[in-house]
Amino acid sequence: MTQYSQIIRDGLWHNNPGFVQLLGLCPLLAVTGTLVNGLGLGIATTLILITSNITVSLIRNIVPNEIRLPVFVLVIASFVTAVEMMLKAFYYDLYLSLGIFIPLIVTNCAVIGRAEAFASKEPVDRAFLDGLMMGLGFTFALTMLGALRELLGYGTLFAQASLMFGQSAEWMTITVFEDYRGFLLAVLPPGAFFGLGLLIAFKNAIDKRSSL
Repeated sequence: MTQYSQIIRDGLWHNNPGFVQLLGLCPLLAVTGTLVNGLGLGIATTLILITSNITVSLIRNIVPNEIRLPVFVLVIASFVTAVEMMLKAFYYDLYLSLGIFIPLIVTNCAVIGRAEAFASKEPVDRAFLDGLMMGLGFTFALTMLGALRELLGYGTLFAQASLMFGQSAEWMTITVFEDYRGFLLAVLPPGAFFGLGLLIAFKNAIDKRSSL
């Protein structure tokens, strides 16, 4: 069985879904125009990773190998639907902001991959920890990219925090650059690719430096 320490290191850093595995790139690049959007999708994905991993681990010895992938997709789709309904009920503005990328979590390779590669082979406690760490790692990638693009594109951080935390959270918006005209490329799709590339290069530089 995989050690707890290895699961934590892999999820948060060494095998990060966004920066190393490069899974789930469609939502990673599409919704990270702001930090809040990235954080919202990251939390939703983390909840789905945890619940689907636990469920897959519980039924791993019951489901025949011939139909395990369709069953795993059905499990994931059920939890995605539940999270989508919760967002509609309690965070409707954030739901509108994230749009189609909430239901698309069903096809997110990061979620299906963990169900097939890890949760279907490990006990519940390790499946839970793997889902949590992989979710936090993916959330970290989403928020870092969202923060970078928002900072360069608008000169702010935590803009539209009210989408997640309510109207009372408007004070959380930080204006880093006053009278900033914005850098349009940063908030356009090509800017997402450039931003992700810079963050991956930064991570690789840290890894190389720590290995010396």
